[in-house]
Parts: sequence; C-alpha cells; structure tokens
Amino acid sequence: MKIATIIARSLLGVIFVVFGANMFLHFIPMPPPPEGPARDFMTALFVSHHLDVIGALQVAGGLLLLTGRWAPLGLTLLGPVIVNILAFHVLMAPAGLGIAIVVTALALFLVWRYRENFAGLVRPPQPARREQPILDARSQSVAAANS
Repeated sequence: MKIATIIARSLLGVIFVVFGANMFLHFIPMPPPPEGPARDFMTALFVSHHLDVIGALQVAGGLLLLTGRWAPLGLTLLGPVIVNILAFHVLMAPAGLGIAIVVTALALFLVWRYRENFAGLVRPPQPARREQPILDARSQSVAAANS
C-alpha cells in the first residue's frame, strides 16, 4: 500500500505542477472552452486573474505532494481546486469528466491514506478543561485564612 501511495502522490503532484505551470508559461496549447456557461465561466476567471491564483495553488500543492513531507498540506491546498474541477466538468463541460474523475479518485485515495492527519476535522470537539490557578505559598496562606 505504501508503493500505491507514492505512485498516487507522485502522479497527482506531477499533474498539478504541469497544468498549474501551464497557466503561467502556456507550453500546452489549450482548446477554447465550448460555447455556453463553460466559456462564460472561464472568461470570468481569466479576466479577473483568478486563474493566476488557481495556477499558483496548483503548483504549490503539487510541489508539496511531490516532496512527500507535506503531502497533507498539499492535499489541503488542492482540495478546493479538485472540487471545482469536478463540478466544472460535471455541470458545464462533460468532455473532460474522465480525467476529473481520475484526479478526484487519486485525491480521495491520498486523503484516506493520510486520514490520521485529517482526523481532527471530523473528531467531535472535547469539552474544555478548566485548570486551577497555580498559587504560590503566600496566596495559599491568604486563601486558607479567608476560608
């Protein structure tokens, strides 16, 4: 299972580093989005420079996955990006749904493998403990005299 984790982490990291860097360097020609809401959505992201933020998050998250040391942080950065990629292809451009499902499956597998790092998000909150103040010798004698 450790080898599968390394393969999934590396594959997902490379995907996001390459496609995130492509948003800045334009080394992979991208076809225009189909007519309709998909084109309007992509135009809005491009005009508002929101794609630059998404590209930076993809590169940062991908590099964190590739290092292996901060993979949970990389998954945390890439989580919202992956949800939006999946929603975009489900709702507006079903042509790219296959790769979106593969990326989502890889990310879910990694979240499951690193589940101990995310356990605090789903664990019920513990009641706060009230700690007793530390009293020095003089405060203890005053407290004892007042009782």
